[in-house]
Amino acid sequence: MRPGISTHVFLPQRLHPGLLDALHKGGVEVIELFAARHHFDYTDRAAVRDIATWFRNTGVGATLHQPLYISDRADAQWSRHVAPNLNLIDPEKSSRIAAMDEVKRALEAAEQIPITACTLHLGRKDDSWNPRALENSLTAIEHLKAFAHPLGVRILLENLQNEITTPEHLLEIVRVGHFDRVGVCLDVAHAHLAAPEDNKGINEAFELLKPRIAQLNLHDNHGQKDDHLWPGTAGPGSFSIDWQNVAKQIATLTANTPAILEISHDLEETPDSVTTKVTQAFDLIKHATEKLQSS
Repeated sequence: MRPGISTHVFLPQRLHPGLLDALHKGGVEVIELFAARHHFDYTDRAAVRDIATWFRNTGVGATLHQPLYISDRADAQWSRHVAPNLNLIDPEKSSRIAAMDEVKRALEAAEQIPITACTLHLGRKDDSWNPRALENSLTAIEHLKAFAHPLGVRILLENLQNEITTPEHLLEIVRVGHFDRVGVCLDVAHAHLAAPEDNKGINEAFELLKPRIAQLNLHDNHGQKDDHLWPGTAGPGSFSIDWQNVAKQIATLTANTPAILEISHDLEETPDSVTTKVTQAFDLIKHATEKLQSS
């Protein structure tokens, strides 16, 4: 496991090397750039150049999370209370084209930043599985894969809270599309929400998707909603995530698999407090792994 974190934790702020330094101090080896123009303005070549210089100087790995919003304003503020308006598989063709164009704009940052993977969302919360969703997913993936490949970027599909991206349907999408190089970003907390009882959702997701898993997203919840909490902070309870079980599953993956903390932003958070919490989160997983090995 390569410890990592998403810049989503600093989403309300304009991303700059000082914030990246705070994440790096927590011991991360990979940073996911969360593509939102008010935060990481992928259309500003000077801003992208500054971020690229930081990655080259530190040797930290970089991945990308697709934009969730379409806006031509870099100062547009998005929050957990604003619904995403970008949908790669929208029923309207014009909306699908606009969404793919925006993702391509973000992918162009890989011309300067050494981004190795980009995580895509297929559909929105609670979207249903149907032949049209499958067809639109295949089209979007094929289009963006063709754009990303020359940039050295691998496309990853994330399991969301909808029928389209269940582990079974993700496997069907890559099988039907013959997408041999397309991987999966397994969001452990989303898998937990799918079936929080007795580790069922997490264990089934790992079992089905293991050969495709190229990145993990780690965060915590109480088994009811997508809280994006720091691991271990949801507290004890029958529906909280069992991090020792997660450590057990992580141990079955290749050692270089990025494990990205994807934490909800908090206006009270400071760079120093984030550094401390990053260290604590990976200490939790490390201690769980050591406990497994000793037993």
